[in-house]
Amino acid sequence: MQLRLIYILTFLFMSSRISAFGGRLLVYRRQQEQKAFHLHSAAVGHNCETASKDEDATRANLGPYFSIYYNGESSEKNNETIIFRSFYPIFSNFCPHEISPHILSDVWEVDMPPGHRFPMSKYKKVRKAVQAYIHNSEQQIQCDFRVSPLATFEQLSTTHCSDYISRYLSGKMTAEENRNIGFPWTMQHVNRTLSSAGGTVAAACDAYEEYVRRCNAIALDHGLKRQYDNRQTDYAHLCWSAHVAGGTHHAFRDYGEGFCIFSDIAVAANVLLQKFPYQPSTATPTSSKGIRRILIIDLDVHQGNGNAALFQGNDKVQTFSVHCRSNYFSKKEKSDLDIELPPLCTDETYLTTLKHWLRRIEEHPFDDNDQLEKQGQKPFDFIFYQAGVDIHKDDRLGRLSITQEGISKRNHLVFDFAHRMRAPLVICMGGGYPKGDDWTPILTAHAGVYIEAYQYLSSFV
Repeated sequence: MQLRLIYILTFLFMSSRISAFGGRLLVYRRQQEQKAFHLHSAAVGHNCETASKDEDATRANLGPYFSIYYNGESSEKNNETIIFRSFYPIFSNFCPHEISPHILSDVWEVDMPPGHRFPMSKYKKVRKAVQAYIHNSEQQIQCDFRVSPLATFEQLSTTHCSDYISRYLSGKMTAEENRNIGFPWTMQHVNRTLSSAGGTVAAACDAYEEYVRRCNAIALDHGLKRQYDNRQTDYAHLCWSAHVAGGTHHAFRDYGEGFCIFSDIAVAANVLLQKFPYQPSTATPTSSKGIRRILIIDLDVHQGNGNAALFQGNDKVQTFSVHCRSNYFSKKEKSDLDIELPPLCTDETYLTTLKHWLRRIEEHPFDDNDQLEKQGQKPFDFIFYQAGVDIHKDDRLGRLSITQEGISKRNHLVFDFAHRMRAPLVICMGGGYPKGDDWTPILTAHAGVYIEAYQYLSSFV
């Protein structure tokens, strides 16, 4: 009897502690969401409470826009938020749609088993190199670094099977499934995986929301008979965002492989299509009509087989993959456009091929309706760039022979294409695997993607 009484009292005590924790967490969440809203609004120059005061500033600020998300760190550490993250699957009811970056600590690094071949520490090294370059530059354009939020179950389920998501989050994957992915399951890696997907979703929404804001500002001035300087409107579409992670293009609807659990680009594309549906009848000639078609440019050395399968037969998302023809590690899938390159392919062949097919994509009549073309309808409303650098001649897993100069020229071909398409762009990291102890070539190539994007946008100022 006494033992039962002890059990009951213990249960009541623990229930009250959990209830109190839940209450504190909800209050803390609301405080952080409110704080994050105001901080984010200040960063992008738009606060709905003071929109009328900021109209002139919004209209004036139509130059190139760039933001960079990363799996990272904050100086603010809080025991409750650490517990919250550690028990994310259990406390999912308390999870906001996008966890504020201001409540995160440096927990996204994963303690890999000794001798594991995946270069997990490259992400922080690349991010620090990019930050150092931009912070030491003349800051020709504003570039904010933001911590990647965790993807939500709702976001992931736009693309992946609910049962697969649940089993992964709760640690119920089989040993064979984990071997196929290439990582042992840990709670550290769950957080890292969720932030990898969430960062790309946040980057995509950030870039497109900024684009919509600019379209609406131009439409407003058009209605008021105000005139912009041509240089402003010419570059108003340069709304780019980047994620120093992601590009996990080997994830399928209900399984992962090749170090990929969830496809961050596919999730982000589906979130965009849901959040910004195409509505031509409600738009003015100069305002955004929503997203009708997305292009994924995948330049990793491996085929983007997961994204190819996920968007098979989906006209709203076009998949374009340029990869090595002798570097398939699983079943080959069918992208909308697959270009295979021979082993040991060099710069000249690679760049000539890429330039040719980007031009073919640009000239392709995606719409049968001539009226859309007359109305200035773009072929793509949004572009993702999977910027894997495992095409580098010094990459351990790649089988091409592309130099650093060749990779830089590749990046510029994509940047020029996005500029001509007048579409917002999101850049994701993709693959890159150092040989031995010398990580310099791969880290330089990765960092170069983001630095060159910053330099490209700065050239229009």
